[in-house]
Amino acid sequence: MRYKTLGKCPYCDDGKIEVRKIEVDAKPLKLYACSNAHWKFEFDMCELADDATCSFRIFQNQFLRWNKKAISENEIRTVLAEQQVKVRLYSARAKKEYFKWAVLDQEYGLSIVWDVDIDEEEKE
Repeated sequence: MRYKTLGKCPYCDDGKIEVRKIEVDAKPLKLYACSNAHWKFEFDMCELADDATCSFRIFQNQFLRWNKKAISENEIRTVLAEQQVKVRLYSARAKKEYFKWAVLDQEYGLSIVWDVDIDEEEKE
């Protein structure tokens, strides 16, 4: 199966980051994964297959708990090129949006850098 590719994998030499369409809880979802990362899905859980040589993956809804509905393909391209991407999050308690940096993380795919604030000039 041919997938749309977004760039070179930052974790392995010959991998490309692909856009894969999967289902979680019977809802469609994009998984951004290395061409060398093969996953087994069972009961909405996934684990790396035995033949996988890379584990790069980012789920589209990874930041849903901070009210970011989806990580876009453009955000993935940016993080692959620059190792970080600015993301817009929303605080339901404060009823306002805020911006944080998200960086590549081998264990979680992307991680939010909580201890660095993005000021007004950097938001644009």
